[in-house]
Amino acid sequence: MKPLRSAFATLLTLLTSLTLLTSTQATAQTKPKALLNHVAIFVVDLEKSRTFYNEMFQLDTIPEPFHDGKHIWYSIAPGVAMHVIQGADKPKEYFLNQHTCFSVPSVDEFVQKLKDRKRHWYNSKGVLDVVTTRIDGVKQIWVTDPDGYYIEVNDAKF
Repeated sequence: MKPLRSAFATLLTLLTSLTLLTSTQATAQTKPKALLNHVAIFVVDLEKSRTFYNEMFQLDTIPEPFHDGKHIWYSIAPGVAMHVIQGADKPKEYFLNQHTCFSVPSVDEFVQKLKDRKRHWYNSKGVLDVVTTRIDGVKQIWVTDPDGYYIEVNDAKF
């Protein structure tokens, strides 16, 4: 009877260890990670930015706590916001490769919207009014907002 108890105790110890190891691995895999909450841009004229983002991207506004006329908060993805903050003294020069990207159903329709508003766009090399088609077939362009921030617009499907 003693060997049976010993075998049972060994098996129980092994199962307990395995359970603890699996639990530890699961915890490590589900450990909370940093998630994008918002991006912020600093602008000269809040109303020009509001007009641009509302007209070109139809972004939904979300409540902002300041109510001071110097902030607009937009929902740009589930759980992600863009804070537009007035207070910059002048537009700055930015790099095309540092940008925010919005996907649209059709780049061609977006380009037509730009043409209708007599606005220009760039391709991936910074060439004016040219559309880039990536190797995977995704069309993309870059536009600038009133403060010179670059925004990529593409038709990537997720």
